Amino acid sequence: MVISSEYELHMEACAFLASLRMADRSINTERLYAGRAALYLSYCAEHGLDWKKPGLPGLARFLHWLVDEPLPSRALKTAKVRFREKKTANQIMTTVCQFLRFCGLQGWVDAQTVNQLSEQKYLAYLPEGFDPGEDGQFRTVRAKAIKFEVAVEGYEWLNPEQFERILGLTRRARDRFLVALLAATGVRIGEALGLRREDMHLLSDSSALGCQVAGPHVHVRRRQNSNGALAKARMPRSIPVTAELVTLYADYCFERDQVDEAADVDMVFVNLFRAPLGRGMTYHNAKDLFDRLARQAGFEARPHMLRHTAATTWIRNKVPRDVVKDLMGHVADASMAPYVHATDGDKREAVERVAAIRNGQVQG
Repeated sequence: MVISSEYELHMEACAFLASLRMADRSINTERLYAGRAALYLSYCAEHGLDWKKPGLPGLARFLHWLVDEPLPSRALKTAKVRFREKKTANQIMTTVCQFLRFCGLQGWVDAQTVNQLSEQKYLAYLPEGFDPGEDGQFRTVRAKAIKFEVAVEGYEWLNPEQFERILGLTRRARDRFLVALLAATGVRIGEALGLRREDMHLLSDSSALGCQVAGPHVHVRRRQNSNGALAKARMPRSIPVTAELVTLYADYCFERDQVDEAADVDMVFVNLFRAPLGRGMTYHNAKDLFDRLARQAGFEARPHMLRHTAATTWIRNKVPRDVVKDLMGHVADASMAPYVHATDGDKREAVERVAAIRNGQVQG
């Protein structure tokens, strides 16, 4: 929920969050959007701006305020002053526009304000997989009217040495299995934390369980979970796993069996080392784990980086794109574009090959 400084509910913002809940968005998305909406409403209240009619100049000032205003200090007053990146400001503005559009549908914000949030844009260069239509009629789209122009960054992933370093730093079987599972299957952290024991088909033949998928595998299904974990992909899928991962799961089950509170819990990943014992692991628990591992390793490591690690590894080992797309649970072909890029080795090989051709060492 979103409340004012006088502890009064902001009804429009709360209705917006309720719409996210009805659309089956994850609790993390709802929490993130709540903070962004509250930030916008607080800015409007402090700067005398009508949040329902901010106008383009008002939204532009808000966008620049997001990067110019120092973030609250996390520690001592001597801590380094931090600022938001332009990419983060754009993400906040996207949520604000979505909030205002929702309010427009409810009649709380006028159509003129909603229409100002986007403008027509002609796509001279089409994203991979985009259908422009027979006559190019789909080349003209609606794009955000107010945003910072930022460089498109590649997805962050861990190279094999970094992954082995992170895996080696785990001290508990549960944590080791979680890290290995994310890297081996490419599942999102919400999908991993939402796994139930019934999803773990780790025998060579699962027909006795009513499953016709051959070999050891895990099932990813979208369902409501008590720990707030939610699979983003709406279509269920199965992902094959290796014998090594099965062994890590067996090690984890042995560790888990030592905790009585976890005995009858159906969730795969549960609290074993701190209260409440036996409760399903949350996003916060997983983030704490990866933060600790990253500090020990000396480089950035987040759960989603292992998803990118899996996809990048598959692509670079010549796994067909449609297979990788299915393993990742992607719907659009364009979602695969970030993983299809040349490695440093590919570029070095190309340059050296051309040099060798020029020197007559090899034939073109």
